[in-house]
Amino acid sequence: MTTLRARLLYPVTSPPLEDGMVRVEAGMIRSWGRWDGSKAEDLGDVVLMPGLINAHCHLDYSVMRGAILPNVSFSQWIRRLNDLKRTLSNDDYLASIAAGFRALLANGTTSVFNIESFPELMVRLPPPPLRTWWFYEMMDVRNRVRTEDVAAGAFCFFEGRREGGFGLSPHAPYTSSRELYLMARACCEKYGMPLMTHLAESDEEFEMFRHARGPLHEFLKSLGRDMSDTGGLSPVARAMDGLPDSAMLTHMNTLEEGDWKLLRGRNFSIIHCPCCHEYFGRGPFPLARFLHEGHNICLGTDSLASNRALNLFAEMRCLSQRHPGLAPEKLIGFVTKNPARAIGLAGRLGEISTGAAADLIALPYSGGPADAAEAITRHTGRVNWVMVGGATGI
Repeated sequence: MTTLRARLLYPVTSPPLEDGMVRVEAGMIRSWGRWDGSKAEDLGDVVLMPGLINAHCHLDYSVMRGAILPNVSFSQWIRRLNDLKRTLSNDDYLASIAAGFRALLANGTTSVFNIESFPELMVRLPPPPLRTWWFYEMMDVRNRVRTEDVAAGAFCFFEGRREGGFGLSPHAPYTSSRELYLMARACCEKYGMPLMTHLAESDEEFEMFRHARGPLHEFLKSLGRDMSDTGGLSPVARAMDGLPDSAMLTHMNTLEEGDWKLLRGRNFSIIHCPCCHEYFGRGPFPLARFLHEGHNICLGTDSLASNRALNLFAEMRCLSQRHPGLAPEKLIGFVTKNPARAIGLAGRLGEISTGAAADLIALPYSGGPADAAEAITRHTGRVNWVMVGGATGI
């Protein structure tokens, strides 16, 4: 049993508590509350809170920071990304993933939902230093795949790996066929795995599906993609029957009125990447409407191919600048309890509560409860004290 004492506890799902303590045993929070004078490790003038949860990341591309200049079209960005990928070896990607993990920990992230583009790397990866969900990325943009191929690839990806969790990620409607989405959905529903996909990310994607034209349409056509599914429907409408009710939908920037009707009554989580959104110079993200409609909003960083840092504090600040009326308490929920809910771990991750995982961070703080949430969202610099599963260290 380890007892931690802090100037302030910020449990997320309960009000902040001054002079608080958390008791940790076997990687779990056994109890918490006001310090009772018992022997404790005194963390000093800090706010002790749950570690942050990055709901969407591509660690494979951490080596690409600054390699693609902003202000390129989405299809140009894809071309450049593909060119860069062809220059990298498996060793480069392994180094990239390791560097990404270090950056996440240094910025207070203790859980990440990572899209893995190269599942063959898994056999060479050491145990991750933070709680990691690996989403097996699937595409059939050039060649359609058979059901047994999808199943074989998924089970090869998962076999013998116990650390973290696993899910499937049909990449996007423009790179993954309807049949592939349906296969992924069936697999996730049968085995209780999460599904994540990129959806409605850009105007080019919308133009491709709704009107069968535009730069992305012409680029994918040149690759030999079957374009018979374009024209008439939005990307959201095109993908809808391939999505389980618990699907995590990343980006969701470009929607039409009919899409909102399709989203109602479904238990989707919406993952927004504010700094990536700024990188591409996209129009306003419809956050207010998503919140009004009752959707579960989470934040991610995407990759360093379209971001400057893997830093959820920076993502909160970026979102706050675009939506200045957003309460800091809600922002913190977007990177703690909401992604925990998205992955099916509400009450067990992303909060300080009895029975939750002992994934904690401490930030310098000398104020009181009333100002804690705002101070958290304004935090800059490294996070020097991190605990994952009861173990400390970066």
